[in-house]
Amino acid sequence: MNRPLLLLLALLVPGALLAAGGCSSDAASADASADASPDRVRLAKPIIIDARCRIEIDTPALLDSPHVAIDTPVTYNSNPPASGPHYPIWAAFQEYPSPVDRRYYVHDLEHGAVVLLHNCAAKDAGAECAANVAGLRAAVASVPSDPLCAGTEVRVRTIITPDPLLDVPLAIVAWGWTYRADCLDQPSLNAFVNAHYGQGPEAVCANGQPQF
Repeated sequence: MNRPLLLLLALLVPGALLAAGGCSSDAASADASADASPDRVRLAKPIIIDARCRIEIDTPALLDSPHVAIDTPVTYNSNPPASGPHYPIWAAFQEYPSPVDRRYYVHDLEHGAVVLLHNCAAKDAGAECAANVAGLRAAVASVPSDPLCAGTEVRVRTIITPDPLLDVPLAIVAWGWTYRADCLDQPSLNAFVNAHYGQGPEAVCANGQPQF
């Protein structure tokens, strides 16, 4: 197993690096630093996954994340955004045929959701667009049912939506973490979604607004 994949596993699954017999903990610490939350790390620099295309995982700086009025302009520090100002209303946990405004789905991230994004107009998406969306659905299906959502209409806190502001065909975002890909790589996609599910500062499964 190569070093980039071992390091990814170390960051996504605690103890996986040493269990795999790969790089030492010193090597991992060179690329990661402790976060205020003891169960997560922050990356000192992005991780580039060894795949058939460029896949980058990063931890952009966490922004102040107040509620703002509808239509308030917001500037985020990453694409897609992983924290920051957002609307008081969040989007329902489901798949959408048309884009959900980022100021809605950032609120979902705060509630521990993982948001899976696609842009069929981005570079190299083309004929692979349908397969990309199917891959996002498969990643959601790989997430175990959320006990926080028991007794509700929600199985898991995830959203799939087009995002025309993406400059890559595929992206996944959780609170404080981004995954950006030029192609579909199902193993790393599933690993990221499962590793960063439910990591927002507010554990909420009450459903949001399904239409905008």
